[in-house]
Amino acid sequence: MRSLWPFWSFWSHAALSATYYDRGRSTVKTRVPLAYQILLFQVAIILLSALMGAAAAVWQASQQLDQQYEQRSLAIAESVAANSDIQEELLNGDPGGLIQISAEQVRLTTKASYVVVTNRDGIRYSHPNPSLIGQLVDENPATVLAGQTWVGVQRGTLGISARGKAPIFYQGRVIGMVSVGFLEDAVFSQLVAELPGFAATVLLALGLGVIGSMLLASRLKRQTFGLEPYEIAGLLEEREASIQGIHEGAIATDRNGTITLANQESRRLLGLPADCVGHRISQVLPPGRLLKFLSGGLKDQDEVLLAGDRVLLASRRSIRVRGQEIGHVATLRDSTEITGLARGLGVDSLTDALRAQAHEFANRLHTIAGLVQLGRAEEAMKLIAQTSGLHQELTESLLDRVGDPVLGALLLAKAAVASERGIELRVSDDTMITRSSLDSEDLITLLGNLIDNALDAAASGGADRWVSVSVTEQAGDLVIKVHDSGVGVPAGVEGQMFNEGFSTKSGPGPRRRGFGLALVRQVARRNGGGVEVVNDGGALFTVRVPARVTAST
Repeated sequence: MRSLWPFWSFWSHAALSATYYDRGRSTVKTRVPLAYQILLFQVAIILLSALMGAAAAVWQASQQLDQQYEQRSLAIAESVAANSDIQEELLNGDPGGLIQISAEQVRLTTKASYVVVTNRDGIRYSHPNPSLIGQLVDENPATVLAGQTWVGVQRGTLGISARGKAPIFYQGRVIGMVSVGFLEDAVFSQLVAELPGFAATVLLALGLGVIGSMLLASRLKRQTFGLEPYEIAGLLEEREASIQGIHEGAIATDRNGTITLANQESRRLLGLPADCVGHRISQVLPPGRLLKFLSGGLKDQDEVLLAGDRVLLASRRSIRVRGQEIGHVATLRDSTEITGLARGLGVDSLTDALRAQAHEFANRLHTIAGLVQLGRAEEAMKLIAQTSGLHQELTESLLDRVGDPVLGALLLAKAAVASERGIELRVSDDTMITRSSLDSEDLITLLGNLIDNALDAAASGGADRWVSVSVTEQAGDLVIKVHDSGVGVPAGVEGQMFNEGFSTKSGPGPRRRGFGLALVRQVARRNGGGVEVVNDGGALFTVRVPARVTAST
């Protein structure tokens, strides 16, 4: 029983490994693992080859035994035919039956199945069955009586035998023939006696083949990390879907610089041909900084590269398998898209503010120029004084109460935007802060997005359109309040409006909405605070952040 344990353990493991769960159909199916399939096929092939080889060897041995017995029969027949006593008795008609006696002695001595002596007419003078003496032989003796020997396998009165026949010559003429044979049963008995040797050879070859197949199956399993073909196919499909689905360009090269992977986005950004995989990177890209980077000639992180009319932000990493570097993968991103990501952080609102200021200044300048051309200098001077006074008053008011230059600049910029849209931006009297504890980027994100939302809400309101802003320090907290004259927050969306991608506004163009308030909440929480909204004659947003908490990066 001990000797059977390795095989039982092997097949038990094969059976357990063959079960898997079909997630698509919620059923359990059974598949024989690839390693064991190969093992089974190899064992079957080896067994079939061994059996075919054994059959061929047995057939060849049988043929050789037949030939050996045929030649042995012929040798005995020639010896009997050369016996002078047999020749004399055959010429005399064998009155005393001495030929039968001599033939039987030879048969018993040589262990032949029969020794038959006939005259020229084919009449038997000897036979193991005495009743057949004096009768004609069954086969045609013409060839032998013509003076030629003959060997072969024939069926006779005793059965199928390997026999040899020789003519009996006397003074140059044929006077009879001798036929000696060994029955096939005797030949088969000797063949069966030799079969254990063949079986041992077959079993040895089969055992070596099975061991080699098991080693090959084990090696194959290690090389495929234990994965089956359907699992490898699934991973390949997932890999292709992942690689082609990501927005960044991805291009991988082996240690020799040959491209092994290039998704559609990388081919688009770099202008690579569709069949670039399999070519060296130097064959598909012109000499330059981009080729140098992908070949490892520059630092591997955050390089800005030119690819035609595109500016790319690229990063390159090495690929290691089992501790060995097998290649590199580079990710590419169009910088224009990265620039677009900054819009939600409030940077675009500052750009709009500067544009609005320039637009407002240009309008007033054109008006003043027109008044001068019409000769109305007094009215031109009055407009100049009024415009200068308004800006100067707002600037001085903010500088007196707001010590944070970033906050002051942001409020001035937003005031210009509000003025252009016909909305009054009110900075409350309690807005008084010496220095914000928030990072400039966080402050721009918080206040910029809240004011932008408030301006949009006020613009859709009635005739009295205004936005009120208050930034104060209360009990150790930085409190930002933005109030608008709009219609307020629609019922039922209070819990959703801070979710990323949620927006009640719609507009033309590709600009994505629903990120401003999500960023506001994210920045407030990152700084240890929070944001809430209530309806008070319009939406009132309140952000409360601990004043002495340093924003994390």
